[in-house]
Amino acid sequence: MSTVLSIAGSDPTGGAGIQADLKVFRAIGLLGLSVPAVLTAQNTREVREVFPVYSECLRAQIECLLEDITPDALKTGMLYAKTTVDVVADAVQEFGLSNLVIDPVSVSSSGTSLMEDGMLDHLKQTLFPLAEVITPNIYEASLLSSIMIETPAHMQEAAKALLDMGPRAVVITGGHMEGLISDLFYDGTELQHLTAEKIGGSFHGTGCSFSAALAAHLAKGSPPIEAAALAHEFVHSAILKAANPGSGMKILGL
Repeated sequence: MSTVLSIAGSDPTGGAGIQADLKVFRAIGLLGLSVPAVLTAQNTREVREVFPVYSECLRAQIECLLEDITPDALKTGMLYAKTTVDVVADAVQEFGLSNLVIDPVSVSSSGTSLMEDGMLDHLKQTLFPLAEVITPNIYEASLLSSIMIETPAHMQEAAKALLDMGPRAVVITGGHMEGLISDLFYDGTELQHLTAEKIGGSFHGTGCSFSAALAAHLAKGSPPIEAAALAHEFVHSAILKAANPGSGMKILGL
């Protein structure tokens, strides 16, 4: 059985973070592995507090796991701290991990910062060159590229700037064009908009689920453009099945 590893934040609601990732991996037919990098106090309304896992604990978890199992793909979500990025980068290189998908989580839907100062620059310099695909949303892509994304042309310009930072491919998620949701894939050769009809409502964990699904399909052998298209379809289907167990955002039907 193919395996895929998530190194990300823990979400008590199960709607995002490693809990959502594991549900995605299982739905796609893979064995999910997980290492929590950050603990959070959150619900469907807010992220109240963030507790990074100290680097020695994180390193011990990763090394113990990878000495026994080599995942077919790896995705990162919320890492929060520069020291966490260093631990992950060291492990990717030391154990020769492939198919790294980076979801550069920076701010929660409720507006809480999910990374320490200087983290974005460190992420760009340290992990992006090791990545197969990075999956920023429009806000994250704007921060990373210093391009304010307001049109499809801006998305394309930002994707090209992000590709120059080292990943083999870029997917910018969450673009809105005339009532459609459009994710943009770019790998230096192929540029493709992945579109679906916009669904009303506020949904928790779409970015986490997209990157997890993309990593899962890479683990199964799909090329990045195909994996991105399959991830796009997976998240759209999960949105259609979303439920509202709390009083805030809806949880995807994974």
